[in-house]
Amino acid sequence: MSVSEYLAIIVGVLVLLVGAGAALLVGRRRALPRRPPEQPAPGADHVPGVRDDAEVAAEVSADSSTPTLEHVEPPSEPILVEEPPGTATAPAVERPEPVAGRLTRLRARLARSNSSLGQGLLALLSRDSIDEATWEEIEETLLVADVGAGPTTEIVERLRRDVAVHGVRSPDEVRAMLREELLAALEPDLDRSLAVARREGLPSVVLVVGVNGTGKTTTVGKLARVLVAEDKDVVLGAADTFRAAAADQLQTWGERVGVLTVRSDREGADPASVAFAAVQAGIEGEADVVVVDTAGRLQNKVGLMDELGKVKRVLEKQAPVEEVLLVLDATTGQNGMQQARVFSEVVDVTGIVLTKLDGTAKGGIVVAVQKALGVPVKLVGLGEGPDDLAPFEPGAFVDALLT
Repeated sequence: MSVSEYLAIIVGVLVLLVGAGAALLVGRRRALPRRPPEQPAPGADHVPGVRDDAEVAAEVSADSSTPTLEHVEPPSEPILVEEPPGTATAPAVERPEPVAGRLTRLRARLARSNSSLGQGLLALLSRDSIDEATWEEIEETLLVADVGAGPTTEIVERLRRDVAVHGVRSPDEVRAMLREELLAALEPDLDRSLAVARREGLPSVVLVVGVNGTGKTTTVGKLARVLVAEDKDVVLGAADTFRAAAADQLQTWGERVGVLTVRSDREGADPASVAFAAVQAGIEGEADVVVVDTAGRLQNKVGLMDELGKVKRVLEKQAPVEEVLLVLDATTGQNGMQQARVFSEVVDVTGIVLTKLDGTAKGGIVVAVQKALGVPVKLVGLGEGPDDLAPFEPGAFVDALLT
């Protein structure tokens, strides 16, 4: 065999070896998880970056009062940042309805569902004579409407005083008197605004808490629509990792209005890690608000305190938690009050969201929960529609009761 033939064979063998090595390298690279790019922006064409678990643990453990690596366990699967739809096949991004006037628009529905309170009181106070039996009926009407024992006593005492002062009671006078007393019970001067503005270069962080079954995750989705309607850039954090459907549900809400959802793709992942990543994505993307959904399926008060306390402390390592909104089901009445007290002992609740207010005649729960917690009702859910979450307006609410 000639020298040229030997050289040709050697070259061929080298080519085969190089090709096999390249194929192996490509295969190994495809097996590695793709790291998200740095410096995201909500709504951009790339996925926001999320720091790895070692960085999370290092920052969290910097303060002895916060959870250490052993307590803030990173999920075994990477935390994902779900980008809003941007392809030609994705559904069109919806534009939520304006927030202003929502409660007025839904006034007829509210009036129908709560008429037993307002109309019942009007009928009783319009009687020609009001004896002790009538006052007992008035008191019972308020209690059945879940106004609560303490507030009921206060309202009845003020009504007795007004009746004694005014004497003659025309229907218009009775309505005006009752409106004044119910409005006073709702404490209209309380600040019901949401702290959702960027401050000192950081997004506002809103923590949403409540037991399962109150419509908490749905409320977070609807809240995102409220904020988008006010031209806020929003990031959602799916820190309710104990329900398989919670992250999917929240992601769907986010996609509908074109906002990012930070989640883990592993059920049972550490909620604090997901919440941390959500705030980080909001900071890097210069979002206005980060709304974090939390788990509600906690069997006892100790577990609730540990979980929510850890999530809140981890969030505050990056940005202040401006709002802690407690979601309550208006139909649960006084049971909801017990839930409210437990949560208020665990985290500093700044506002109440009452859901399913359209499905109950117990509108007095608004008065009771404010009196019990000393914090205002800020939002109310008045239906199943995506834009049926409205800022609470005491005047419009009372007018609906008396319609």
